[in-house]
Amino acid sequence: MKPTRKLHDLGQSLWLDNITRELLQSGSLERYIEELSVTGLTSNPTIFDHAIRSSGSYDEQIRREAAAGRSPEALFFELALADVTGAADLFRPTFERTDGVDGWVSLEVSPLLARETEATLAAAVDLHRRAARPNLLIKIPGTAEGLPAIEEAIFAGVPVNVTLLFTPAQYRAAAEAYLRGIERRIEAGLNPAVASVASLFVSRWDVAVRGNVPEELLDRLGIAVAGQAYRGYRELLSSARFQRAANAGARAQRLLWASTGTKNPAAPDTLYVTALAAPFTVDTLPESTLLAFADHGTRGALMPPDGGDCDAVLARFADAGVNVEALGARLQDEGAAAFVASWHDLLDRIASKSAAIAATGQA
Repeated sequence: MKPTRKLHDLGQSLWLDNITRELLQSGSLERYIEELSVTGLTSNPTIFDHAIRSSGSYDEQIRREAAAGRSPEALFFELALADVTGAADLFRPTFERTDGVDGWVSLEVSPLLARETEATLAAAVDLHRRAARPNLLIKIPGTAEGLPAIEEAIFAGVPVNVTLLFTPAQYRAAAEAYLRGIERRIEAGLNPAVASVASLFVSRWDVAVRGNVPEELLDRLGIAVAGQAYRGYRELLSSARFQRAANAGARAQRLLWASTGTKNPAAPDTLYVTALAAPFTVDTLPESTLLAFADHGTRGALMPPDGGDCDAVLARFADAGVNVEALGARLQDEGAAAFVASWHDLLDRIASKSAAIAATGQA
């Protein structure tokens, strides 16, 4: 039995953190679903930028959309919607088999809207309507300005992937926003079964402190932070507040591990996948990490519901001068800025490719 199947069988969902048109057209995504137990997919501007830059498979659609006078941003969403709806259709059997617990794909609103609540909400509602797929999650950043948009999107019945979460406190704020939206639906007599995941970024913690902590603490910060967040997640699931909502038909907002590719070449390439094994969570894997774990990964002990030694490990980081809350706030700000930079790169790429295709008359 493949290691990916073992993780799936213990109750963890494995989602691919990648999408390209070749992945869809070549049958590779179908193979990952059938052979590697992949049950969902996430995307972001950087992924699409790489896909469009390194492939000619988008050229025909770019030519058509550009000829129709679409702006680079409008053109991008046409390209992205074509890919994510194709992926959503491949995951539709999983979605139906699990009654909507799994089988999701994610598409992000423009990162330029990360600090604009109303514009974020409007974009989320519009993208979900245009996709017309029940298993599409709209990614909204869990920034202070994003939290009201998350609550309103959930109240409007739009499934949400809360992204750019780093600290347990940021996770709790996202979970609160989700629950408020669900409780408002219950009060209004609406169906409260609106899905959501909360994406906690892991490996970026370890990149941020590398070179500033003792060697014995290398690659341990992200996992320790994840342990604290997991403890908060389990406490929320057992809380009277969530159980009241569940009794009315609400679903749990699942905790999702993001940024799980190993950045330290001296560390195991499956480091985070092994450490973050936990039932009723989602692990999003870059394609290289998925293939590595399928090939030689091992399933270690499950994450303890109480976070295990996470508090002791974090205390050692504090002794080494790491202020986790301040660093988490910085990482969220840097993450939002990085997504904006990727977004501009992506739109520039589309504009230049549109011009090149038009100039050469390529189809």
